[in-house]
Amino acid sequence: MMREAHVASVDVMARGATRVKMVSVLLAAALMVGGFGVAELLTPRKMMADELPVMDLASKVPASFGVWRVDPSVVPVLPDPTVTEQLESLYSQTLNRTYIRPDGARVMLSIAYGKNQNSASTAAHRPEFCYSAQGFMVNRSEVEQIKVQDHELKVVRLMATAGQRREPITYWVTLGHSASIPGFSRKLAQMKYGLQGWIMDGMLMRISSLTPGLDAADREAAKSLHERFINDLALAMPEADRSRFFGSIKED
Repeated sequence: MMREAHVASVDVMARGATRVKMVSVLLAAALMVGGFGVAELLTPRKMMADELPVMDLASKVPASFGVWRVDPSVVPVLPDPTVTEQLESLYSQTLNRTYIRPDGARVMLSIAYGKNQNSASTAAHRPEFCYSAQGFMVNRSEVEQIKVQDHELKVVRLMATAGQRREPITYWVTLGHSASIPGFSRKLAQMKYGLQGWIMDGMLMRISSLTPGLDAADREAAKSLHERFINDLALAMPEADRSRFFGSIKED
């Protein structure tokens, strides 16, 4: 009798363990299906670019404004073919121009616009990487705020050098009508828009110039030149377009 009871007990326990395993498998499957459903639900699908006026950099950015006009004799630093191929897959348009004013001061403008800025892959065109790929040493990274029309714009300042070429750089990035710099605040903005179902468009705006030296006076003169150019360009743009290049909504 005791042996029969023991066998029956073991059989019950085995069947119970089997049922537990089956429930666990079913529960895991349900969670996986539910997870796929939530991921599908949270995947952004609305293109912000489709809700805004069509972006055409060549026509939106004037060839001459204020005291500035395009100087075709100087070409801004362009990425190597490998990076160029990558950029073409990330960005819808790029614009590279050099402007000159009557006193001979030159400023190089480079803009990369993309309809999908919801990923970190667009970091490929950041000057820190783009210039380094061309053999430049890039250093003196600083984050500053400059006044652009009626709001503050946070920018990154860099110094790129290659042989006797010394190129101070000012740049920032945009998402829709907001401007920021690469980093945590931009990632939060990408997540916020993504959770709202939006695939954001945006730009990388780069301003640079050439300077004879690397001392403090040369760097400050370059910063002043860049700020003057940025404000002149912003002023020359229609107000409806301005925020897409220089931002109007603070994300941080």
